[in-house]
Amino acid sequence: KLYAAIDKNKEILQEIKKYSADILACEQKCQWLNNLSATVNGNLTGKQRVDLETYIQMTYFDRIIRKANLRLLNMTKGQYELLRADIEDAENKRSKTGLELLVKDHYSGKERSVKTLSGGESFMASLALALGLADEVQSNAGGIQLETMFVDEGFGSLDAGALQQAIT
Repeated sequence: KLYAAIDKNKEILQEIKKYSADILACEQKCQWLNNLSATVNGNLTGKQRVDLETYIQMTYFDRIIRKANLRLLNMTKGQYELLRADIEDAENKRSKTGLELLVKDHYSGKERSVKTLSGGESFMASLALALGLADEVQSNAGGIQLETMFVDEGFGSLDAGALQQAIT
């Protein structure tokens, strides 16, 4: 009887070990899924809180800014470059963090808000962004070319030299 009980207990112990391994694997998968969910929803502790939608927008925005800077650097003779503000730099924490713009002034070496640009500088930055967006759309649209753009105001805020540079 004792030998039979020991033998039965050994079988039960083997089953417990098997189920313990299965439970551990399920717990690890559950933890992984919880982390993935927290990451996608922007709720991962100890990390920047950016939801998936904003992350994707930030990625496309970076691409548009890179293309816009090719234009803006040319328009401003190398003075200004647009930068996407880091999440920690965002002035308004309630806004779509990571989607705000700064301008780097290469003459002074400082970064500042785009809100500090003059009317003509702001117009050139807007024009560069519009053209950068058009460039990005064309590069992703498989051969579609945007060859027309309507601009209804802003050119009047540029001096003669800046106007010629923007048109060029």
